[in-house]
Amino acid sequence: APGYIDTEMVGAMDQKVLDSIIAQIPVGRLGKGEEIADMVSWLSGERAGYVTGCTLSLNGGQYLVG
Repeated sequence: APGYIDTEMVGAMDQKVLDSIIAQIPVGRLGKGEEIADMVSWLSGERAGYVTGCTLSLNGGQYLVG
């Protein structure tokens, strides 16, 4: 369940709206595509072999606050 990720689409948002969103993220920044890729890599590997279902919230803590 990724939050806002620094992509071309998100970058096209109005800067005031984007600043407002970033202000709600406790780590103070957008996520990176590499961070999502790292999660997918882990999930597809042997170390996650016992994971059969879960929601991973990669959102910098935004869902905790907002």
